[in-house]
Amino acid sequence: MNVIASRFPNILKPVTEFDLCGWVGQAAPGDILEYHRGFLGLDTTPQGTRLAEKDRAELARVARRAWWAAERGLIHLVQRRHRSDDYSYLAIARPKPKQAAVSLSSLLLAEVA
Repeated sequence: MNVIASRFPNILKPVTEFDLCGWVGQAAPGDILEYHRGFLGLDTTPQGTRLAEKDRAELARVARRAWWAAERGLIHLVQRRHRSDDYSYLAIARPKPKQAAVSLSSLLLAEVA
């Protein structure tokens, strides 16, 4: 099982929607991606965040895409509480669907159309 953290201070940049999609497409079952650390409900709202608008908007896209992937059975979404208002938001890769003829890119293209 591989655990990939989205950020450690001054080491890794926050996960983008592009990063998340790439990870979902290549992750092995059981791989874990921490796509955010903080309080997602507050960090994605303009009034509740300390993030710059560009970063807040990207985080909102990441959260929506994670939900989208979970709804399609590609990942499980899990939270790990560290303390009050401090959570790790984790995506855990699920086994690829048996109908492997459908790729992540085709699902993304269908959504755009």
